[in-house]
Amino acid sequence: MATKLVQLQSKASQASQFVAKHGCAYYKQLMEQNKQYIQEPPTVEKCNLLSKQLFYTRLASIPGRYEAFWKELDCVKQLWKNRQEMKVEDAGIAALFGLECFAWFCAGEIVGRGFTFTGYYV
Repeated sequence: MATKLVQLQSKASQASQFVAKHGCAYYKQLMEQNKQYIQEPPTVEKCNLLSKQLFYTRLASIPGRYEAFWKELDCVKQLWKNRQEMKVEDAGIAALFGLECFAWFCAGEIVGRGFTFTGYYV
């Protein structure tokens, strides 16, 4: 355990030295590449204004997303009513989508537990 701590300290020291040496140049390059996104003047008031604009813009988009959700749900209902006419390709795509959703759920659970596999019977 002590050797791992020493190794971790060594890696952290190397990383901090790298950042100290190259961090300023990287910051300048990043700011130059993204200067079109920088608001002038860069003040706290401007940041507050932008955060409020983002919040209320997101709130204003809820009705549109709500309608899109119900349209998608109606489409799924129609597919379910006409499931006898469904092609094998469509069923395969739906099955793969469901499998992908389940896999992302499992991955999220594993990450949430700190990358441990306890509780699963593998």
